[in-house]
Amino acid sequence: MFPIMLQLYNVRDEMAKDFDGTLKQVAGAGYKYVELALAQSYGKTAAQFKDSLGKAGLTAISAHVPFRDMTKDPEKVIGFHVDIGCKFIAIPFLGEEDRSGSPAYGEVKKEIARLGEIVNKKGAVLLYHNHEFEFVDYQGKYMLDDLYDSIPASLLQTEIDVCWAKVGGVVPAEYILKYSGRAPVVHLKDFDSSQGGKIKADYDLIGEAKKARQAGAFPFRAVGHGVQDIPAILKASEKAGAKWVVVEQDLPSPGMTPIECAKQSLDYLKGLK
Repeated sequence: MFPIMLQLYNVRDEMAKDFDGTLKQVAGAGYKYVELALAQSYGKTAAQFKDSLGKAGLTAISAHVPFRDMTKDPEKVIGFHVDIGCKFIAIPFLGEEDRSGSPAYGEVKKEIARLGEIVNKKGAVLLYHNHEFEFVDYQGKYMLDDLYDSIPASLLQTEIDVCWAKVGGVVPAEYILKYSGRAPVVHLKDFDSSQGGKIKADYDLIGEAKKARQAGAFPFRAVGHGVQDIPAILKASEKAGAKWVVVEQDLPSPGMTPIECAKQSLDYLKGLK
């Protein structure tokens, strides 16, 4: 089994109320490693953040850092996360104004490559974490594939989110294998589409125009408790050369807390042979 991170976005509200207490709860649920969320520092310096993690028995391996946050002051923003100990810096999404179809897209790709160089110089690896909206046609291919085709693997690696990949219309295990040798971290995310009809994405987390919950949008579930073929995904991840997996559940299951959901995911993964 891969070493497992918890994406701290799962417990964002709890951390805002009780930073140190929530980290201890994450460790109490069985996690040793975490991925930081959306460049949230909670008013702490890198040294203070790292110290709090250490006191809880946690290590930050990766961080989601918004693209525009990095471009404003890459040395400072990237350096902050590297100083905490992160080995991977992931662009969590591109805003609508930066995606394919926008006039800025060509320059955005050049800027991502430049960020990749800065991240590399600091001893880390730049990743791109997908949503569903990158699985749109752009010049005969998916926008996500265009990103990876346009930017060398030495400057940008994948962080394939298997939930959004499935919603985007691809088979997650097959898509991971497509990027063998370029997929060091895989996001494990499960959901329930049992209500039938077209799967609808819920963009609560990134504050876009679709922020309001959509009627019929699928509910997220703990890993192994939804529709995903997790064993196949893990097998493909191993074959593709992945070194880490991340548990993420954007919204908790009914009647459960985010920590309970995180533990349910981890217990499932630890129970696999």
